[in-house]
Amino acid sequence: MNFVTLLNYPIYLLIFISIYGCLTIALNVQWGYAGLFNAGVAGFFAVGAYTSAILTSPAAVGRIGGFSLPVPVGMLGAMLACVVAAWPVGKVCLRFRSDYLAIVSIGVAEAIRLVVRSEEWLTNGSRGIIDIPRPFGDLPYAQSQVAFLGLSCLILLVVYFLVERQLRSPWGRMMRAIRDNETAAQAMGKDVPRRRLEAFILGSALMGLAGALYVHLTRVITPDAIDPMIVTFLVWIMVILGGSGNNRGVLVGALIIWVIWSASELVTDQLPADIALKAKYARMFLVGLLLQVILRLRPEGLLPERVGTAGGSGDLGRTSPEAIAPSEGSDDV
Repeated sequence: MNFVTLLNYPIYLLIFISIYGCLTIALNVQWGYAGLFNAGVAGFFAVGAYTSAILTSPAAVGRIGGFSLPVPVGMLGAMLACVVAAWPVGKVCLRFRSDYLAIVSIGVAEAIRLVVRSEEWLTNGSRGIIDIPRPFGDLPYAQSQVAFLGLSCLILLVVYFLVERQLRSPWGRMMRAIRDNETAAQAMGKDVPRRRLEAFILGSALMGLAGALYVHLTRVITPDAIDPMIVTFLVWIMVILGGSGNNRGVLVGALIIWVIWSASELVTDQLPADIALKAKYARMFLVGLLLQVILRLRPEGLLPERVGTAGGSGDLGRTSPEAIAPSEGSDDV
């Protein structure tokens, strides 16, 4: 057994942290910077995962697919499919306020899950899609894991820096102004519905990218893999724990929550079978209890968004509505 083999589990853990890191940044764009309460994260995650699986998997009897396209094409297709799905959803749902938006987005995610489970011509139903190609899959398993970790970390870094750059631009400052005082931003002539739709589509596309990464890691996708109680629930706790409005904070939240989630699974797997089933529910209780403690003791998260002026080049602080007035003429991105 070589050193790389010993590191298989930590590497597997880090790959999932990278995938959930993409999801937390995506949700942070929607909630942390635009104030959009999207409770349908699992839906867009599923759209991305199944799109990439259909585009890249070999031909199979009874369902669409068999395109055998390269993995990068599958990832781009996943993001594009989420953009196409998010546009009509955003046009209709973003008119609702935050609590109603959460309810509607849950319904959208459930509708997507029902389509995935029942439309066998598209997703092969409950049997799912198998034989999905994996980058570096020709290498020995241990080396393949290391290479996939490098790829997922690279994608996460690119997503992080591109989103950070966008949020430091006039577009990002405007989004925070809309989030903090929508009425004032609208009074200054900002097209609030359009800007909120842009943030919703951008976040949804990144959720689709995370879904594509997941499906090329596991090489199989079934409806059970997109359980909203795991995907949506955990991602929201990661964002709340790390600190919404701060991309570094949500990444810290992804790291802590996924380590706790994985460690608790290791413990429950060692228990007798009749107790292990009950213990799995205890995992959800443990994470829910952690959420209550966070909201009670540190509601702003471990790394909260820095409060300051919008003009500071190195500051991602909350923006006063007046701060966007000079860029009124441009109303740009």
